[in-house]
Amino acid sequence: MRPAFRLVLLTPPAAHPQELSVIGRWLEGAPDTRLHLRRPGWSRSETAAWLRQLPVPWLPRIVLHAYPELVAEFGLGGCHLTATARAAGPRPVLPPGTMLSTALHTLEEVRAEAAGYDYVLLSPVFDSISKAGYEAAFRLEDVAELLPQFPLARVLALGGITAERLPAVRAAGFAGAAVLGAVWEAPDPAAAVHHVLRAASQSFHTGS
Repeated sequence: MRPAFRLVLLTPPAAHPQELSVIGRWLEGAPDTRLHLRRPGWSRSETAAWLRQLPVPWLPRIVLHAYPELVAEFGLGGCHLTATARAAGPRPVLPPGTMLSTALHTLEEVRAEAAGYDYVLLSPVFDSISKAGYEAAFRLEDVAELLPQFPLARVLALGGITAERLPAVRAAGFAGAAVLGAVWEAPDPAAAVHHVLRAASQSFHTGS
């Protein structure tokens, strides 16, 4: 059976005024969604303070992009290694059952490294919504041809992901998708979350 298609929402680099309500809609709107907390300017204490305000049921679905020691402290879902963290030294030791992810930017990197992670984010699959000039680096036809050669890799599409593009992403063989600009750059981020989750549910119930 094909594994469940994983949906990830990345936080914007700076706090958003509707952040907690939008995150609540994301985590409570569909089973097995994940939130990646990406705040490159935050200290460990700022990250911990943010986590303390969350409802406890959300915590196992939060993945941190820094301070992996907080995963065990708060009972989080896992840790995401940035390229800098990958190059800096050994991987963090995480509690059993938590996930380790990273970001990759070529199919050659996927071939070499993806099997060593629970999932990886491959970008940019489409022109970025949140980063001007960050243009698509892949053709979906090439991805669809190559991903079956890496059966141990779970590769999620990142970059320009919208509700309308989810069926094509799934058809190309991606194991999931990560959303950023389509939610946080939208005039109504909460409505954008609903749109993405509804599109995912409709396309996956009718797809293979």
